Amino acid sequence: MMSKSTKTEQQWKQQLDEETYRVARQQGTEAPFSGAYYNNKDNGIYNCICCGSPLFTSNEKYDSGSGWPSFWQPANDQSITEVKDISHGMVRVEVRCRECDAHLGHVFEDGPEPTGLRYCINSVCLDFKKR
Repeated sequence: MMSKSTKTEQQWKQQLDEETYRVARQQGTEAPFSGAYYNNKDNGIYNCICCGSPLFTSNEKYDSGSGWPSFWQPANDQSITEVKDISHGMVRVEVRCRECDAHLGHVFEDGPEPTGLRYCINSVCLDFKKR
């Protein structure tokens, strides 16, 4: 079981650039089709940009047409947490890194089999390591 990262907001601001901080620490969203990984086809693992924890792999990535990297499941059962999000007049499920609580994106029930899920993740929250 992983332990929660405990950094202050000042430490996060020093570690992350302005856009990454806005999205990962303040629950922002990058513009669709603007992120580095939405069209990435390389084989590898997508880690949390904040703490380096493995989140998703290229084996579960697919092109959802949404403009954000999409995955049908996380790398493992301990990678993420899901939280009810009622912001912006919608009811959604927010996806966070289990280790550092970074906002990653949202999960929707319109993905491909075998899970039927679409983890729609902001590229700026990911650090891809090619295999």
